[in-house]
Amino acid sequence: MAEELHDAEVVEDAEAAEEERLDPETAARRAAALAHVRKFGDPVLRSKARPIEVFDDALREEIARMAGLMHDSMGIGLAATQVGTLHRVLVYRVEHMSPVNALINPELEWSGKDKEWMEEGCLSLPGVHVDVERPVNVRVRALNARGEPIVIEASGLEARVIQHEMDHLDGVLILDRTPRDQRKEAMRVLREQSEAAA
Repeated sequence: MAEELHDAEVVEDAEAAEEERLDPETAARRAAALAHVRKFGDPVLRSKARPIEVFDDALREEIARMAGLMHDSMGIGLAATQVGTLHRVLVYRVEHMSPVNALINPELEWSGKDKEWMEEGCLSLPGVHVDVERPVNVRVRALNARGEPIVIEASGLEARVIQHEMDHLDGVLILDRTPRDQRKEAMRVLREQSEAAA
C-alpha cells in the first residue's frame, strides 16, 4: 500500500513539474480548454451517445472545436460526451504533429487476441492514472466528417486511444476497467479533489 501511495505521489509530482515547465500562455490555454471538459461525477460521462445521422457544417464545426480543445488541453483523444454532447464522435492524434483523426459512429469490427496492460489517464479524471488491459490490435469501421465509410487498422497506442474514446461513447470509464485496488485509490484521489474544490 505504501508503495502504491508513493507511486501516486510520483505521478502527481511529475504532473506538477510538467505544469511548471509550461510557458504561461500555454498553461493558460490548457486551463481554459480543460474547463470545457466534463469531469468525473457529471452524468453525461455515464451516458450512451447517439449515432450521427446528419453530416453538415455543424458537425464539422463540432469536430474542429473538439480537435482544438484536445490540442490545447494536451490530450491525445477526446470523445463528444467529454464536452457534454451525446454524439458518437471522437477525435484523436497520437503523434503531436500529425493530423487529427475524427471517427463518427465508430464500431469495433475486430480485436486481436494479444492484450497488454498499460497505464492510462483521462482528461475527465484529472490526477488519475490506472492500469487498463486492452487488445493490442483493432480494426474499426466508422464514417468521416463527410459521411464516407472508413476503416482504421490500429495497433499499440493508437489502438488503445481509439478503444479508450469509444468506451466514453458508451459511458464507460477507465475506472471500470482497472483492478479493484487501483479503482479504490483513484476514487480516493477524486474524492479529495472534490472536497478541496468545495
